[in-house]
Amino acid sequence: MTRDTLGRRGVLRAFGGIGSALVTGSSAAAVGAAQREADRTAATRRVQDQQDGAEGEGGREYTAVYEEAIDDVVLIRVFGGGPQSPGGLGSGFVIDADEGYLVTNNHVVSGASEVEVQFRDEQWRTASIVGTDIHSDLAVLSVDDLPDIVDGLSFADDGPVIGEEVVALGNPLGLDASISQGIVSGVDRSLPSPTGFSIPAAIQTDAPVNPGNSGGPLVDLDGNVLGVVFAGAGQAIGFAISAALAERVVPSLIENGEYEHAYMGVGVLPVGPLVAEVNDLERPRGVLVTEVVPDSPADGVLEPADGEEVVDGQPVPTGGDVIISIGDHEISNQDRLSSVLALETSPGETIDVEVIRDGERRTVELTLEARPETELP
Repeated sequence: MTRDTLGRRGVLRAFGGIGSALVTGSSAAAVGAAQREADRTAATRRVQDQQDGAEGEGGREYTAVYEEAIDDVVLIRVFGGGPQSPGGLGSGFVIDADEGYLVTNNHVVSGASEVEVQFRDEQWRTASIVGTDIHSDLAVLSVDDLPDIVDGLSFADDGPVIGEEVVALGNPLGLDASISQGIVSGVDRSLPSPTGFSIPAAIQTDAPVNPGNSGGPLVDLDGNVLGVVFAGAGQAIGFAISAALAERVVPSLIENGEYEHAYMGVGVLPVGPLVAEVNDLERPRGVLVTEVVPDSPADGVLEPADGEEVVDGQPVPTGGDVIISIGDHEISNQDRLSSVLALETSPGETIDVEVIRDGERRTVELTLEARPETELP
């Protein structure tokens, strides 16, 4: 079991399966639950307005968002690193035209000795790396003397809504200034990371994305960035790092060159019917703590499973705490736990964790820390 990760298979797993994972969060100012619900309501209204307005329009709405946003999307060429060293290609987009800041994936520019970006009008600029975060796979670049065509894109204020139409802009397979269309297929996904930690709160889409799209924007039909394209998984499934997470990470990358993620230090698995039955729980809900990392914030606060029962040849952990909520946020599975920690908590913050222990509900206090450094292979 790898600490604080859902693993690559976790991206496409069926919820409720028996498996283990360790969960982490991210740091920055917390977004209130009431505000988040208001954002989702506003986004739902926006989706309905888009659908109503799209009737009889053919593909003109896609043309409009393309023309509005594409001048801020760049092709990134790296030397000495990146996805296909040397000469790797990726995508990125401008977020601040006044200061010359661009966003892309960390894996696009990782290890690069030189980064060049090309704009839609075919002008090239040399970019410098301002900050990177391998855990969220985000990076910020800086470019002097941006072309006049650039205005900068904005992250969406409203969270994505399942079924919402989106377009991915970028350079798939090096084909510059491309657009692909789809919908938001899922939210609160967890993505695999080479660090052993998961990337939480991700967006799933059926908009086609391919190598070269990485780092480009996934935008709604108003031209707002819902996410930063992460990767495609084939079979019409792609993923993007959410704007909500990017808005926490990117400002820190600009200011400090790095970002501190909150760390809990537990291994968990979802409480499905079998786990609930074996542990005499009233109903399947929450996540069972299967491991507590020594000297982590959870050490001495949360109790891991300490037994095992074999049912039809399958080992099922017994005992330990079942986490059912953090503060006002219900925890239904690992992905939800990761998203709440990522978007609602910060290192140094003391959180209320509601658990079921020995058949009784109780609340314990846990003070989060910054995620420990990861040694990559």
